[in-house]
Amino acid sequence: MDIFIGFLAALLIVALFYAISSIKVVRQGYQYTIEHFGRFTAVARPGLNFYPAFFYSVGRKINMMEQVLDIPSQEIITKDNAMVGVDGVVFFQVLDAAKAAYEVSDLFVAIMQLATTNLRTVMGSMDLDELLSKRDDINARLLNVVDHATNPWGVKITRVEVKDIRPPVDIVNAMARQMKAEREKRANILEAEGTRASEILRAEGQKQARILEAEGRKESAFRDSEARERAAEAEAKATRLVSEAIEQGSAQAINYFIAQKYVEAVGKFATSTNAKTILFPVEATQLIGTLGGIGEIAKEALGSGSGPASAPTAPRASTSTRATRLQPGSSDAS
Repeated sequence: MDIFIGFLAALLIVALFYAISSIKVVRQGYQYTIEHFGRFTAVARPGLNFYPAFFYSVGRKINMMEQVLDIPSQEIITKDNAMVGVDGVVFFQVLDAAKAAYEVSDLFVAIMQLATTNLRTVMGSMDLDELLSKRDDINARLLNVVDHATNPWGVKITRVEVKDIRPPVDIVNAMARQMKAEREKRANILEAEGTRASEILRAEGQKQARILEAEGRKESAFRDSEARERAAEAEAKATRLVSEAIEQGSAQAINYFIAQKYVEAVGKFATSTNAKTILFPVEATQLIGTLGGIGEIAKEALGSGSGPASAPTAPRASTSTRATRLQPGSSDAS
């Protein structure tokens, strides 16, 4: 009886150990492949799974979360024979645990080698300028190629990024000089455009100034012409009035007219810049006598009425005259 009880206890312990060994707990974010005597049969999902021990075993533990794989730095020769150093990074996620476990031997090494070779292929077919300015195109091409190649492995390539591109030092210096020359060129162009705009504005201003000046001269000439016309009209009116007075037999009018003209002529001698020395009668009454003689001649001409009066003769200069020097701009004779 004791032996039987001991056997049952031993059997119970073995069954309990077997049951515990048959329970498989899968963590979140992972999937396990289950093999039946070495052959894949199922995939254990996160949680509690029961597979009889010794008959079923766990084959591979596959990480189903998105993972990051660094592409080591490497030297690449571009299309224009420039040596550049490049490194990158690949983001991928396993979608099918069975394919990732059994379709490729080492998933990480396979993805790294695939990304490295395609990185050389894509970047080697581009010039250095395109390499530096078209990173988005490079990333898109790498993503398309690597994702298509890893599709049979049950892997989804989410992103492929080029982290760094390192051109040679001499090329970097040449690019710096080129950028400096380009900026100086733009600065010179902007300065030339500014000078051009300034000259255009200055020319426009001078043009407007000349137009306004010409309009001013035109207006001034018009006003001068109008003033001369009015002065001529006034002169004509005065002459007409004097003529009418002469016709009416008034000797005072012609005396006033001739005396005014004579005084104006003498005044012009004093203000002339060319005439420095003139002959002038010494006696002050000579001018009055001359005017009176002219008036008598006009009176005789108007009284006769038989013919036109003879033109008044200019007064003879007295024998007792002396040379008198006038200063320019002075109207008094010394």
